[in-house]
Amino acid sequence: MRKLPEAHAIALLPHLNAAMAEGGIDTPRRRAAFLAQLAHESGELRYFEELASGKAYEGRRDLGNVQPGDGVRYKGRGPIQITGRANYRAAGAALDIDLENNPNRAAEPEVGFRTAVWFWTSHHLNKYADEGNLDAITYRINGGYNGKSSRDAYYQQALKLLSR
Repeated sequence: MRKLPEAHAIALLPHLNAAMAEGGIDTPRRRAAFLAQLAHESGELRYFEELASGKAYEGRRDLGNVQPGDGVRYKGRGPIQITGRANYRAAGAALDIDLENNPNRAAEPEVGFRTAVWFWTSHHLNKYADEGNLDAITYRINGGYNGKSSRDAYYQQALKLLSR
């Protein structure tokens, strides 16, 4: 596990804390599960935009990508990497931010943490966090269990720190 540079962590912390409060991510288990998923998805909060081009999402109707260029335009952004026109539209509506016409805003820390919390709450992930069911959370975020061992390790590390 790499260490996030302190200055970067300090800059992100107010946005992270505000977003978690907004989403009721307010217990050690909830916070640990949320942080574990974000750590894996964003390279320990280093990447708020997917490194790949997004071309793989082109034409993915299940993501709402129905217009040419949607795959690249609506590639993963934010620390949970929301993906697809439909998610940008839904997150934007819920947060009162026009993400469909301004998808790059999802890569801004304040907005990105809020989109992560929107995804978390809209998929009822606090319930699974309360149960300690990290696999259910991983499946709902990833569609599988990609990175399970790193997500589990991040969870254990965060839970240990947050339970002090």
